[in-house]
Amino acid sequence: MSRLPVLFLATAALCLVVGVAMGIAMGIAHDFHLAPVHAHLNLLGWTSLSLMGLTYRAYPALEANRVAAVGQFALSAGAAMAFPFGIWLSIEHNQPMLAIAAAVVWFVGALLFLVRLVMLLAPARREAHEPSGMLAAE
Repeated sequence: MSRLPVLFLATAALCLVVGVAMGIAMGIAHDFHLAPVHAHLNLLGWTSLSLMGLTYRAYPALEANRVAAVGQFALSAGAAMAFPFGIWLSIEHNQPMLAIAAAVVWFVGALLFLVRLVMLLAPARREAHEPSGMLAAE
């Protein structure tokens, strides 16, 4: 089994732990001005990266082009961590450029993920790459 799905999930779990710790700290302090940072750690980091990792696990053919798969991980995981930090810089120091750049990188990673999934729909590849137990929707 490839380690890529586990890399997605481990990165997601790191974002989850940081996001939950941040949420607890905000709750204790009753200071929620950094709630967007917390939300993006959990949404992009935990939720999206987990779903990507589980998708890579369910559809191993997504890794047929290893460079594209690893590139998609690097874009998505890097942006999932940089974007919340960029939001923090924007809120605390009025410096939005990292948030903007990370949002664009996130978009590119998400677009690459979509393209790779759509490529699995090609008729010649569909039967060979469906996970066992899945019925083709015809």
